[in-house]
Amino acid sequence: MLTQDGGRVHATTQQRAADHRPYFFLSYAHTPGYGGGTDPDMWVERLFQDLCGHVMAMTDLPAGAPAGFMDREIRSGEGWSERLGEVLATCRVFVPLFSPRYFASEMCGKEWYAFAQRAIHYRARHNQPAEAIVPALWVPVPPSQLPGPAERLQFNHRDFGDRYVSDGLYGLIKLRLFAEEYERAVYELAKRIVNVADTMRIGTGRPVDYRMAPSAFGSPSSGVTGPRPMQVTIAAATRHDLPEGRSVDYYGDNPQDWNPYHPASARPLAYVAEDLVRSLNYQATIASFDEESGPPEGKQPPSRPEILLVDRWALQDEDRRRRLAAFDAENRPWVTMVVPWNREDPESRAAEAELTAKLEQTMPTKMRQGRAYCRAAARGVPSMEAFGQVLPQVVEAAAQQYLRHAAVYPPATGGGHTERTRLMGPMAQTHFIPETHHPATDAEDTDDGQS
Repeated sequence: MLTQDGGRVHATTQQRAADHRPYFFLSYAHTPGYGGGTDPDMWVERLFQDLCGHVMAMTDLPAGAPAGFMDREIRSGEGWSERLGEVLATCRVFVPLFSPRYFASEMCGKEWYAFAQRAIHYRARHNQPAEAIVPALWVPVPPSQLPGPAERLQFNHRDFGDRYVSDGLYGLIKLRLFAEEYERAVYELAKRIVNVADTMRIGTGRPVDYRMAPSAFGSPSSGVTGPRPMQVTIAAATRHDLPEGRSVDYYGDNPQDWNPYHPASARPLAYVAEDLVRSLNYQATIASFDEESGPPEGKQPPSRPEILLVDRWALQDEDRRRRLAAFDAENRPWVTMVVPWNREDPESRAAEAELTAKLEQTMPTKMRQGRAYCRAAARGVPSMEAFGQVLPQVVEAAAQQYLRHAAVYPPATGGGHTERTRLMGPMAQTHFIPETHHPATDAEDTDDGQS
């Protein structure tokens, strides 16, 4: 039960009794010292202490329980990566301190990504949104400079005061003239943290390997700050064209409704994939493989990287199997195939050998293409947790291959090439590129690249 008192929603004492996790994780970009002066991060530490004091006053956390966490004391010590992963998997709210330096920091992007996965998996399990990121303005950042994950946050900073919006917490804390505005902003921020922590309750997650985690702000080597395009294409059956013996529980009226991880997941996989792709600072477009196809025509460059999610049961339809085989023969390295399957699904387990053999016969290029993790994704991803772990890797592999092949095949100018749309949704388009070599092997594809 949740109760409401004085405009603040909070959990009952019984709910809180055993929950002593930090209320918030303060994520900030370390500012380098200048001219041998005072430590510039001392002001962030003051903010942290002020927030902790308010959180302790607004909750019934016992003495000694952590109100919040900041990594000031462990960044340079042993085991800091493991410690960060543990706290990001258990804290209740993520508080990023916005500044130009923050969004230029790969480490801050990793922290954001690690926390965001918990909300994505919560939404997958319950099919309900769970936004537990409460941003704070340390230094104001123009909206045009915000990466996709920050730009999409629904948050009204003006609730904390006009001076806070124009100067940020750094400006308020540094100038005594604005002491009252600083106190108001910090108090309102603490109230928001407690409210979100007690209403969202997204639960703990599995620690992300911080050293291997991608940045939510995109790959530093890409040179791109805004969201990049990525298509997610679904090749799946619907409840209307299932083969004999296949349960309708995993399907809907459209291929985009396919939910292979039912009942552990209540959200169709296409939209879980969209959330995961967006958490990597991509602009995702969802399309169905069945929407449009035709004979290959023309030689055109790729228009965007693509993730192809294949339901092995969909290959029981001979027409769809033929079209998938034709697509595989085109050998598009910038399209990475992922084959989700549910090891808890008795029907899929019983037919696994038959379905896998049919997939290998139909799409031999995709089964052998790319690095080890790409080939593992094509062989089968047995759980939602495994899907969340492998998708960032295959997304970056597809992005690297797209950049490579877009450069090799610049757009044609004039002269009789007929553009043919394929695997397209309302905003998506890819084109055929003939290949003269054999399907890519691991040795041929060692430059897929990773973030």
